[in-house]
Amino acid sequence: MLHLNALFTRPVARAATVTALVVAALALTACGNRSNKDAAALQTAAKVNKEEITVHQINFVLSQQRALPPAQAASAGKLVLERLIDQELAVQKASDQKLDREPRVVQALEAARREIIARAYLDKIAQGAPKPTPAEVKAYYEAHPALFARRRVYTFQEVAVAVPADQAATVRAKLDQAKDLNEFIAWLKTTGYRYGMNEATRAAEQLPLGVVDKFAAMKDGESFFTVTPNGATVLYLASSRMEPVDVQRAGPAIEQFRSTSASAS
Repeated sequence: MLHLNALFTRPVARAATVTALVVAALALTACGNRSNKDAAALQTAAKVNKEEITVHQINFVLSQQRALPPAQAASAGKLVLERLIDQELAVQKASDQKLDREPRVVQALEAARREIIARAYLDKIAQGAPKPTPAEVKAYYEAHPALFARRRVYTFQEVAVAVPADQAATVRAKLDQAKDLNEFIAWLKTTGYRYGMNEATRAAEQLPLGVVDKFAAMKDGESFFTVTPNGATVLYLASSRMEPVDVQRAGPAIEQFRSTSASAS
């Protein structure tokens, strides 16, 4: 088997040495008669300093994408490996700076963990649930236009404000009075409240089902205010676009939504 060593440099860690091993899933199957030790070594796609990126990680990312033609699989795998290398370098730098211990990062990690576990549970339920009939699919489709016929993709600017609970109403009042988000941020800077900003793009089906209709009723430039355990969060709808889904394409998603609703009840 061919092994090739290469040096990669990245903006986040220019001095980091990355030893890339030419390894792919096909190589693993082709070497089925190797020892367990050799097989374990072949699972390493790259080493970023002392950390390994495995073929399993690459295959997992590829499995999240739509089915790729065989001719594109190899090039897609290389691109995934490049992204994983960049990601690992960034993670190592963040760890060096102890960013993984910051409260907002810890909270985000916990939220992601809970979402993944909950999704795994719902997927398991969905596997055992009876499939809806065509009539049931159509009825669900027509009853939830915000998810399908009038589906939108939203770009939000999120502002998390660390504010005492008894002052959240004041923050909301200032948000309502501001002509736009920039004016609200300018006011925040004068208060001394700590705040952080983030931007995210989410399709309707990626939102909590309980608030889909609320966001569907929002216009670009409007805000959604919620009180949180650590203060308040403002979701400003910077822009949105219509991307409807017809009833045929919506079928698999409707099966999942129905199983989610059944488990919640």
